[in-house]
Amino acid sequence: MTYLMERITVDPQVCGGRACIRGMRIRVTDILDLLAAGLTAQQVVEELPDLELADVEAALKFASGRLDHPILAA
Repeated sequence: MTYLMERITVDPQVCGGRACIRGMRIRVTDILDLLAAGLTAQQVVEELPDLELADVEAALKFASGRLDHPILAA
């Protein structure tokens, strides 16, 4: 989790509080959209040169963690 906290930031003053990469205005969803469009992680980094490959990995782990949570049914 510490790894993600170093890469993924949430600040109400940046991008409306959406999850971003290292305080930049590159949202996790921006990375996911590029990957969903068929770009490789390397191509995403080339498209957004402020990113590192570790940022793309962190975005995927962050998204996975958000989707993989227990749901309690009453």
